Amino acid sequence: MKTVITILFICICSLCNAQFLDKLGKRAERAVERTVENRVDREATKSTDRALDTLIDGPKKSKKEQRRESKNKQKDGGNVIGGNDSNTNNQNNGQNQPSYSVSSNFDFEPGNVVIFEDNFNRDNAGDFPAKWDTNGSGEIVTINGEKWFRLSNSAMFIPMVAQKLPENYTIEFDLFTSGLDNSTSSQAMLTLYLSDNGKYKRGNTWSMVELSPCQFITSQGSVEKVVNGTREIRNGINKDLRKAINGKSKISISVNKSRMRVWMNDDKIVDIPRLVGEGITNFKMATRDLRGITGLDEIHINNFRIAKTGQDERSKLLTEGRLSTNAILFNTGSATIKSGSEAILKEVGEAMQSATDMRIMIVGHTDADGDANSNLKLSEERAKSVRQELVNKYGISMGRIQTDGKGESSPVADNNSSSGKEQNRRVEFIKL
Repeated sequence: MKTVITILFICICSLCNAQFLDKLGKRAERAVERTVENRVDREATKSTDRALDTLIDGPKKSKKEQRRESKNKQKDGGNVIGGNDSNTNNQNNGQNQPSYSVSSNFDFEPGNVVIFEDNFNRDNAGDFPAKWDTNGSGEIVTINGEKWFRLSNSAMFIPMVAQKLPENYTIEFDLFTSGLDNSTSSQAMLTLYLSDNGKYKRGNTWSMVELSPCQFITSQGSVEKVVNGTREIRNGINKDLRKAINGKSKISISVNKSRMRVWMNDDKIVDIPRLVGEGITNFKMATRDLRGITGLDEIHINNFRIAKTGQDERSKLLTEGRLSTNAILFNTGSATIKSGSEAILKEVGEAMQSATDMRIMIVGHTDADGDANSNLKLSEERAKSVRQELVNKYGISMGRIQTDGKGESSPVADNNSSSGKEQNRRVEFIKL
């Protein structure tokens, strides 16, 4: 009997479990169906949203595109460069951003009384120039048919100026560098010195401006002032000169007592009111840390000129009636006027503009080098070139200017010395 009851109980339990499992299976199946339906609904919603976004805002940008757009916004003050939102953003700001223009005048004016001048035309290629001195070496080379003075490495170079530098003067020269690359040392320098002596050392009181030909980092050039062995000024130039100094450039220096200004081409790179100490009487330049391999880190100079900033020649012509100057420069053996003659021509031109009834005679002079007849003709042609410059640039009537040439016949100094020849190569303006 117990056995029958046990079997009956097991059957009943099995039937109940089967029903329970069947119900549980149906519930699980319905749950799975609901889950699938919900997922389908969510994906359908996302697809619909994306489609609507595409219709309204255009295609959705990738993260890479979003990062690029963010950078462009920063560069363009918050507006997308080249995008459709730029005008909208400007309108939202209420007004357009103002634009600014920064300009600076090239106010260098060369001195009008020449103290020293050298274009190396009289030196032979391969020689050290006759009017210079050094504790190293250097040589005259020819670049595109023109003679240049190539400076060696780790040396001082001194122009043999016959007199001490005055309080106010200018220095000009053309600079040509070649063989510069990313291996040019950051310590490589062309240094411009103003010193209290004409020796190969800097001296006890000196000032300097360093120009760096380095190409792989911003120029490390600097300025420095030392007085009686004590440094008073030391600072970096803080201008990127890499492009300007690579190749041909023009260096212009103006000294007005303690003030020193330096230009590279039209860009003023130094202007310090008290860089020049008392007792400065000499100029010299030096090189260092250039690679000593032919064709690499080469530095050349040409058309070197030191000139005193003299009195107002305009007033001198009007009051004294006579002006003699060697500040009007010509190409060798030519009547073509060179750059650097503008200051004196401007003063004469303005003098004639202010005195409209004044008439003048322009007289050209040469040194004694070459044939006397050729020099006479050359001096006449140079006087005519000066007249034409005054007519063209300052509107002076041709009838107010007469010309003449004296060649080498009226020297004011000894033609046997370089300094004497420089004084004899001159132009006179005589009030009639």
